[in-house]
Amino acid sequence: MFRKLRDELTSLMERDPAAKSKAEIFFLYSGYKAVRSYRKSHWFFVHGMPFIARFISQRTKHKTGIEIHPGAKIGKALFIDHGMGVVIGETTEIGDYCTIYQNVTLGGTGKDQGKRHPTIGNNVLIGAGAKVLGPIKVGNNARIAAGAVVLEEVPDNATAVGVPAKVVRINGIKPSSLDQIHVGDPVAQRIAMIDQKINELSNKVARLHAHDKH
Repeated sequence: MFRKLRDELTSLMERDPAAKSKAEIFFLYSGYKAVRSYRKSHWFFVHGMPFIARFISQRTKHKTGIEIHPGAKIGKALFIDHGMGVVIGETTEIGDYCTIYQNVTLGGTGKDQGKRHPTIGNNVLIGAGAKVLGPIKVGNNARIAAGAVVLEEVPDNATAVGVPAKVVRINGIKPSSLDQIHVGDPVAQRIAMIDQKINELSNKVARLHAHDKH
């Protein structure tokens, strides 16, 4: 138990440059408190005591500003940084070593039955204010940029940007940066490619025109 706790706190420290010690995370981080409280509420939920489970989760929401439904399934070392306004729905599944920033919603679309919320892979980063909605899958090592609204599946090792979010692959390389803003915009990249091609064709036409004059 203590080894698991130590490993989890070590993982959180590696992902937060502001953290000064493991004790600071354990006693003062609202996101860590919310996840610990979720573990308790989830135990009651799976053992057929939903009222107690919801009581714990709602009490935690009022204390931390983070609402995690006790029915959600969360893996190891989830790091909720800052955390105010985070909402994680009942049928959400989150893998290991994920990072979530403030005002993130892992929610439903209002039309789905049964599995209504997203499935998040391992080592996923979800930027501030992002919304991931519906029973969609976000692959391992994916990044969701700040403010993105994700309504479709995000593959492994990819980044989702914009409203609605567009997906751009990162050449199959696991992103090492926690930068949630400076990620490639696939639409802007495509426009830049078209603009470059137009310039190349314009220069070619100009050269041919000059050659015909001579």
